[in-house]
Amino acid sequence: RLVNDYVDQTKYTKACETLDDGFEDAFQYTVSGHGHNRLKSTNLIERLNQEVRRREKIIRIFPNRASANRLVGALLIDTHEEWLGSTRKYLKFDQ
Repeated sequence: RLVNDYVDQTKYTKACETLDDGFEDAFQYTVSGHGHNRLKSTNLIERLNQEVRRREKIIRIFPNRASANRLVGALLIDTHEEWLGSTRKYLKFDQ
């Protein structure tokens, strides 16, 4: 309904297309037949999301989507390397 209300307005066309394209992926957890009333994540993922948001607030405005992807990608690579070298038992990865 939201997409149908705003798709005709030119300034919202791209946003409506993006919303419509990603809708199934975003709500895949309800399709399995076991609808969840709350999504759950781990503290590790939450901490990683907070770090991405913190760095994004420092930069504030990205010149294009590729620059935002580079920032997130660099952060993910750095975090992955830290996790691989971690001595914490719950972060042990078999290599």
